[in-house]
Amino acid sequence: MKTSTEIASIAEFTGYEKAIEYVAKAGFDGFDLSMFDMAMYDWNTKSVIENHTPFRGADYLKFVRELKKIGEANGIVCNQSHAPFPSYIPEIRSYLKRAIECTAEAGAEICVIHPINHEPAEQNAEMFRELLPFAKECGVKIAVENMWSWDNEKDCACAAACSSHGDFLKHLEVVNDPYFVACLDIGHAEMRGLDTSAEQMILSLDSHLQALHIHDNDLHHDSHQIPFSMDIDFTRVVKALKQINYGGWFTLEADQYLTTNYAGGDVQQGVRKLSDAARRLADMFEQE
Repeated sequence: MKTSTEIASIAEFTGYEKAIEYVAKAGFDGFDLSMFDMAMYDWNTKSVIENHTPFRGADYLKFVRELKKIGEANGIVCNQSHAPFPSYIPEIRSYLKRAIECTAEAGAEICVIHPINHEPAEQNAEMFRELLPFAKECGVKIAVENMWSWDNEKDCACAAACSSHGDFLKHLEVVNDPYFVACLDIGHAEMRGLDTSAEQMILSLDSHLQALHIHDNDLHHDSHQIPFSMDIDFTRVVKALKQINYGGWFTLEADQYLTTNYAGGDVQQGVRKLSDAARRLADMFEQE
């Protein structure tokens, strides 16, 4: 079982190039090309932030090629990517094909694209069907992810696109294309109020499940912390993955771990701890 991690949180401290080096030195097998600042959304102002990231520039493919070379020079590969979000913002949606193109250039086979939270499967299918012909040209699969909304009165998560195992399957079945697969966010699936669990999601998705976002939480909030630090039962998660013969990577998305614990500290040490946690999960899977 191979392990990887998102690099956006590391890049906040080091830049993307050095982030990939850190991931390799920590012992990961690959990296998730996190392209959020390609079209970064400010939730306070409800607008896309203008920035000078290479992902937005004219030489974006050259930049991605350089990142791929850095990975190869350090013995790791890009296993998957993450497109910018939220997908309902027109400007962000206009960058989704670029995200797919960058995924192919990086050498990854899967690009995770969020569904539109408040839209049902039929409406989300329209967006994904528009993208699939281009994705196929690039040799990239689109992976849809389970989302959540928040009920302020009940102080817990509530239904959103793909948030339950039934709705996730419906999204996949409506599109019904081998290039349209599932990325299960383990933490999202374990949030109180969504009437499901990571274990139930895994068993329901079965062969549709080809990518993961792994992180820990308190079974209430979307904490995005390092596995084994909070309350998710990863023994049950790994057992379910083994039961369906999961053949993808173990990819961490514990992006809040570094920002909450290593601001001004030894980021490389934090990345090593992330790698140790991912390897522990991989060993559990191999020994199951």
